[in-house]
Amino acid sequence: MFEPIERPVIMKQPLIFKHLFIDYYSATPKYLQLANSIVKAIAEGVLKENDVLPSINELSFEFEISRDTAEKGYKHLKKTGVLGSVPGKGYFVKNANLDQKLKIFLLFNKLSPHKKIIYDAFMASLGDMATIDFYIYNNDFLLFKKLISQQKGDYTHYVIIPHFLEGGENVHEIVNTLPKDKLILMDKLLPGVKGNYAAVYEDFERDIYSALEQANDKLSKYNTIKIIFPEYTYHPKEILEGFYKYCQQYAFNYQVVHNIEEEKIRKGEVYINLMENDLVILIEKILATGLKVGKDVGVISYNETPLKKIILNGITTISTDFQMMGEKAAEMILESSTEHVAIPFYLTLRSSL
Repeated sequence: MFEPIERPVIMKQPLIFKHLFIDYYSATPKYLQLANSIVKAIAEGVLKENDVLPSINELSFEFEISRDTAEKGYKHLKKTGVLGSVPGKGYFVKNANLDQKLKIFLLFNKLSPHKKIIYDAFMASLGDMATIDFYIYNNDFLLFKKLISQQKGDYTHYVIIPHFLEGGENVHEIVNTLPKDKLILMDKLLPGVKGNYAAVYEDFERDIYSALEQANDKLSKYNTIKIIFPEYTYHPKEILEGFYKYCQQYAFNYQVVHNIEEEKIRKGEVYINLMENDLVILIEKILATGLKVGKDVGVISYNETPLKKIILNGITTISTDFQMMGEKAAEMILESSTEHVAIPFYLTLRSSL
């Protein structure tokens, strides 16, 4: 007699998996994406009170995530009172009566220390009132376009920082596909974007002009101002326009330096740097000459950081209020505002000038 062949048992995939989703391109932590998709399923009536959720092992297998990540997503919702758990049986929907939450598509060009300040302020201001899908496109226009075109359209708001290394001339056409009553442009305005939308931004040309004007007394002991502006950069050209305008107005010699490594440091010159790496190279070159910073050579750096208060007895900075930018964007969402707000730009004088 032949022995019966044992066939593998094929487990039926729980229906809820059709409604749970993890986007591996997203910068939002996977545990939070999992939690957000569960909340969405509850809000849409797919999950109801007392419904049992897939096990941690099932989640781990289905989404190819660690058990710790799956468990962290569940524990996050348990902490907020959405889920409950029974030892040995798993997690279930404890509270299906959810207030309608904001769902935000947040798109940053990169995550620098300054962008993190914006992000943290934005998140803190919204608190538990919003679920956020966070993406970073690394100044790549094609990725920016792909992320916007592939979003599912079920967001209450779209918050976008538009900076590109190249391309982007027609970025307004992409942005114009979004509903304007849900749009908040952050950090930079875009010509050609139509409709009644919100914006919280830097006025790059005016900001550098007014900051340098505030430093007139200190700048008067120098004869030449140079700005380190790489040819391949995402920084807006309006910065250069404001720089030219100031130097011409106050009769300074001026120059745009594309590569600081090839620059010869001379007495009587002031350098304005935008990139942190360029600041390190600039300081190294100045120290190698034996010239005295703040007397023979001046240094002005974009964007305030704690270290700039200490380096060379203090680096003079010009910087926008990134904390306010994040808070104001959140405020616009909560108040359904469509105003355009230019964020203040500050000069902080220190011994480097």
